[in-house]
Amino acid sequence: MTSEATIPSDEAIGDAVTGDIWLFRGRSLADRAIRTFTNAPVNHVAMVVALDDLPPLLWHTEMGQTLEDVWTGTHHRGAQLNRLADAYPVWTGKYGQLAWVRQFRGDVTREMEDELLRVIERYDGKPFPKPGRLARWWVEGRFRKQATGEAVYCAQLLAITFRHMGLLDPKKPANWYDPGTFWSGDRLELANGATLGGELRVVD
Repeated sequence: MTSEATIPSDEAIGDAVTGDIWLFRGRSLADRAIRTFTNAPVNHVAMVVALDDLPPLLWHTEMGQTLEDVWTGTHHRGAQLNRLADAYPVWTGKYGQLAWVRQFRGDVTREMEDELLRVIERYDGKPFPKPGRLARWWVEGRFRKQATGEAVYCAQLLAITFRHMGLLDPKKPANWYDPGTFWSGDRLELANGATLGGELRVVD
């Protein structure tokens, strides 16, 4: 899988806006297992949070705790809010992942930002599900069965966030989504006239 369209990392970070989607593809056994199981081109997805004069942040959930969660000022696994400028070199360097960005096009109102912050307050620190549970939840989601429990995985967290912001159809349970549904090939439809641009490979 290749993408000819590229964007320099400093531009992707410096011009980041709330709603931008970052997608990652790694080489580890876990990364490959996620892609194989979900038939997706990527194994991780995250979204940008860029509010007022704050530096752009990355909202996602992962098994690691390398990065500081700026919401709590601590290092923890699970749902976390990291500085995008810090997260990018960790994911592409330490984790050995390729990165793409799909730039958000649309209006983000103050009410939508308030909903976003409520989601972060509620879900920050929620654990990442164990592999067996993650797989079961995703399969159940395909049959429109809502997952229950405290844990949350990356695509599920983004679906929850987008739904609360009024950008995503609430009819599908959040665990219906996987990282690949945020790749352009799945033609994810957003509400209120919002769209996501095509994948831009982030390069140094």
